[in-house]
Order: sequence, then C-alpha cells, then structure tokens
Amino acid sequence: MTGTPIVFVVDNDPAVRRMIKRLLESVGLQVELFGSAEEFRRSERPTTTSCLVLDIRLPGISGLDFQRELAETNIQIPIIFITAHGDIPMAVRAMKAGAVEFLTKPFRDQDLLDAIQQALGRDRMRRAHEAEIATLLERLESLTSGERRVLPLVVSGRPNKQIAGEIGTSEATVKVHRSQLMKKMGADSLPELVRMAEKIGIPGSLASPVQGDQAQSGEVPSNKPSFYWSLRK
Repeated sequence: MTGTPIVFVVDNDPAVRRMIKRLLESVGLQVELFGSAEEFRRSERPTTTSCLVLDIRLPGISGLDFQRELAETNIQIPIIFITAHGDIPMAVRAMKAGAVEFLTKPFRDQDLLDAIQQALGRDRMRRAHEAEIATLLERLESLTSGERRVLPLVVSGRPNKQIAGEIGTSEATVKVHRSQLMKKMGADSLPELVRMAEKIGIPGSLASPVQGDQAQSGEVPSNKPSFYWSLRK
C-alpha cells in the first residue's frame, strides 16, 4: 500500500485528459491517462491507493457498462464519473453502483479535486481493512487445532470450566489454549479478541454462542461465515 496515490483518467478527448493531468499534477498527484476502457484494461495497475476518473461516453464499452464489468471481476477501484451528456437516470445508476461522484462537464476544478480526495480516502481505507484481515488470517493459521477449537467458545464468553466440559477436556488444557491463542492472535484482552473474531467471521459471539454439540463436532451454523472453519479442514 505504499507509494504515491495514482489517479487513472479514462476519457476519449485528449484535451480533457491533458487538462485533468495538469490539474492533478499541480496538487502533487500522479496521473495515468487512457483514451478508452480497453486501454485501461490492458494496463498494469500498481498495488497502491488509486481511483478512476471515468467518462460516460467512450469508444467501445460505455463508462457505466465498464463500471459494472469492473465490479463483476472484483476490481475494486473508486470511480468518479465525468460527462458532457449526463442525465438523472445515468447519475442515479452510477451512484447506486457505488460511484463516488457524478460530475457534468464543464465541472469546477475544486469539485473534481474534492471528489478525487474522497475516492482516494475510500480506497485507502479499503486497502487498510484488507491488510488487517490478511494479518488476522495469518495469525489464525498459526493456531493449533486445539486452539482453533477453543477460540469460538472463548469469544462467546464461556468460562474455562464450561468450555472444558463442552469439548471434553480438562480446564487446565483450556487455560493453556486460551493463553496461547490470545498471544498468537495479538490480543491483549477478551474484548479485543472478540473484535478480531468478528472481523474474520469466526462463529460465536456474546449474543450468539456456538452450542456445545456444535463445538464438539465442528458443525457450523449455516448462517455463519466460513473463514475460520475452512482453516480447520
């Protein structure tokens, strides 16, 4: 996630591309220009904070259809639409699909700059969240099978004695598992461990505990995410 943020601009009008490039470079942003969605597709995008300034009318696929294509291929990049031919239905469709802004040409420089800062902020937060989840999953993988078995019961708020009875082991063993999993997950307290568990979709919470027979058999309620349980297999 390091490096200078990049703004990708896709517009079939060279004059508009040059104007946006001058504007963004004047405030210290890195810019890459493309004349069509196809050119953007073929480009190699660095793994740094970025956003996309996208015209509605383009050769080949339209900006709105390209927005849908990016979403379908799980390319998560905040989009700011610019157009000289926009209407309310277009704007509504774009915003419902997650666009940051929909600007009509000619737009004010500051409006574009504000939208870009908002888009970069959104992408920065997404990348930080994904990095946090990846770190937590790495820590989760370091747990032993016993620690993984105890974890959902710990975050459900059960005391050690009850956990021991539910999974058929000694209270001393549960204490060791609890201590080790707290250390490996990097949690200084139970509330912090609970927050970590919620972020990576581990079954069991103070409001919705895992039942004892499910804990023993490894059965997962069907409405629970599977990040944790997939690692047990």
